[in-house]
Amino acid sequence: MALPAGIPEGWERLPTQAFGNHVGPFFRPVDWDGLLCGFVTDERHGNKRGVTHGGMLATAFDVALGNASWRAANQQPSATVNLAVQYVGALKLGEFATIRSEVIKATRSLVFVRGVMRVDDRVVATGEGVWKILKWRGEPFVPLEQRAGD
Repeated sequence: MALPAGIPEGWERLPTQAFGNHVGPFFRPVDWDGLLCGFVTDERHGNKRGVTHGGMLATAFDVALGNASWRAANQQPSATVNLAVQYVGALKLGEFATIRSEVIKATRSLVFVRGVMRVDDRVVATGEGVWKILKWRGEPFVPLEQRAGD
């Protein structure tokens, strides 16, 4: 499957479900370590100034940092407890942005993560958050690599 315009070679679509399909797509390197993801915004993600809406940047951090926390929690489900985003600059529509995540600490019940959003070398935003590791409720487990995107 061909990648959309603006996605570098060596990247693939990150499988998502539900809300992630609605606001995405998101992408990951083919040799994904769980700590880097990217996306390209389009007119759906714009604000009245013609740049990417801050809510989309926050959503991208929730996806990226959430995936890092999922990996740190040994692929256990987790939920966002707190997410803070600091907006440093504008993300133009059509630019490919990446978020590099760093797991600060993982306990038995919480994961602390931070990340930096960039376009090339330009910092667009930073984010940090806490994820609560959840117990399974009986839903079938499907590893991320086996989940079908739309």
